[in-house]
Amino acid sequence: MAKEGAQRAEETEQMIEKEGGREAAEGGAGGSLRAGDAKEMRAVVLSAFGGLNKLRVSKKAMPEPQEGELKIRVKACGLNFLDLMVRQGNIDNPPKTPLVPGFECSGIVEALGDSVKGFEIGDRVMAFVNYNAWAEVVCTPVEFVYKIPDDMNFSEAAAFPMNFVTAYMMLFEVANLREGMSVLVHSAGGGVGQAVAQLCSTIPNVTVFGTASSFKHEAIKNSVTHLFDRNADYVQEVKRISTDGVDIVLDCLCGENTGKGLSLLKPLGTYILYGSSNMVTGETKSFFSFAKSWWQVEKVNPIKLYEENKVIAGFSLLNLLFKQNRGGLIKGVMDKLLNLYNSKKIKPVVDSLWALEEVKEAMQRIHDRGNIGKLILDVEKAPTPLMANDSTETSEAGEEEEDHEGDNENKERMPFIQ
Repeated sequence: MAKEGAQRAEETEQMIEKEGGREAAEGGAGGSLRAGDAKEMRAVVLSAFGGLNKLRVSKKAMPEPQEGELKIRVKACGLNFLDLMVRQGNIDNPPKTPLVPGFECSGIVEALGDSVKGFEIGDRVMAFVNYNAWAEVVCTPVEFVYKIPDDMNFSEAAAFPMNFVTAYMMLFEVANLREGMSVLVHSAGGGVGQAVAQLCSTIPNVTVFGTASSFKHEAIKNSVTHLFDRNADYVQEVKRISTDGVDIVLDCLCGENTGKGLSLLKPLGTYILYGSSNMVTGETKSFFSFAKSWWQVEKVNPIKLYEENKVIAGFSLLNLLFKQNRGGLIKGVMDKLLNLYNSKKIKPVVDSLWALEEVKEAMQRIHDRGNIGKLILDVEKAPTPLMANDSTETSEAGEEEEDHEGDNENKERMPFIQ
């Protein structure tokens, strides 16, 4: 491990020297950098909310760190189902387009803003980013940045923050997972599902029930105790094995699964909603899918919760980080997770690597629920020529560049609990 760490340090130094030499050559002694060279970077740009044709790789101005920020030369970016919902505009109060998607990345520290402590240029890091992660360079506040363990590669690091922090917070901070309890997790083959399964294995005698597409069962059968087809009547299957139900339900689907999940809870059990992927049925946002999911949600009566001794909760990691200012809490969780990683008790599951120019195909794989673990955008990966054709800087034929204020319609969402 020490040898690998030394090799990584040497590679980092060489890369920084190379970047410095390139900038010097472009700017020259006492000269200025040419516009369009070192001050630009490649990034995935979402031109408007909608289908896959709204994504393209383009040149953008390279950001520079402000006070308290780190500038990171990105090596890999995480791709989540939430990114698909962002592309469609199927989230609360979506930002204005054009924008660069992405909320997590890994790379090498290239510059430090004023007052930054604890990091040095050349450090290998992973970070949360409030959008803009799918680019060659990002800047983000130091509180959202964490050093990568020596034996973790950049792809694993990009797959780590969102999935494992979400899984850990739901299991241990919200639901208080303890020895002998039982957990039902949907999309068990996805990034969060696999993180949940691994974290449950760190506690003795935890039973994990999982749902997943049938073609994933062979690959993930050893990670959960009982595995069911996502289209099967999992409620009856769970009750056949555990007549009392389960202690924790982790739901990323919403819709009719809300009522099913609540019906499976034992007394003092906890249901946690952390996604609503059932709202995504096509390539673009569908009001019908949203309305259907809404009407399928069982309206929760607090008196009924009181009588049945059940808990219902929600969890949004990005809101916790960027809207509710709980970066310190998340740092404590990351410290615990990295200790588990260093003890070889958990390990990110990477499904596949994709070039930035292949972002459409990668996103389609998530839409089709084809991934086992996390999809990664590898910034340095060369694209497959046939895949890159439609993701280049040139706009698609007939696509209008216009003010897309209309895409922000229906931003208000009905409350989850009535």
